[in-house]
Amino acid sequence: MKARIFLTALAAVSLIASGAFATEKLETVKKTETSSSSTSTVTEIKTAALYQDLSAQDAKALIDNHKDVVIIDVSTRYANGHLPGAVNHPISDGSLDKAIPGLNKDKIYLVYCHGDRPSIAAANKLGEAGFKHVYRVIGNYQGWVDAGYAVEK
Repeated sequence: MKARIFLTALAAVSLIASGAFATEKLETVKKTETSSSSTSTVTEIKTAALYQDLSAQDAKALIDNHKDVVIIDVSTRYANGHLPGAVNHPISDGSLDKAIPGLNKDKIYLVYCHGDRPSIAAANKLGEAGFKHVYRVIGNYQGWVDAGYAVEK
């Protein structure tokens, strides 16, 4: 039984170190199992996604169906064009980190950038901070434009 627990823990550490859970929050749950001859503790690792990716079409539907969606552009190119109603909290200069404590965790957030890496990092930051309704636009700003949706400048 100790070998099983050790192997489970080793596998989890390997997956975490490799980044396999980059978009997930880990939760460790300990359970006690009892059989007729012995009692043992088994550790299970559960994951919960920190955010959900949406196509530009699904992001548009989210905005249209939920008027209180907070749209966050985490790029430094906000002035060159952004989704209608978006606020700008660039991740690269720490603006997003400064804004997070003042954001309402009960609202719906739609995050995008001009590249995947910053938008994924921003969506993860919101999820790690306890925000429950975080979405990221697949294809980011360009995906939105390619879908033919309006932008503001």
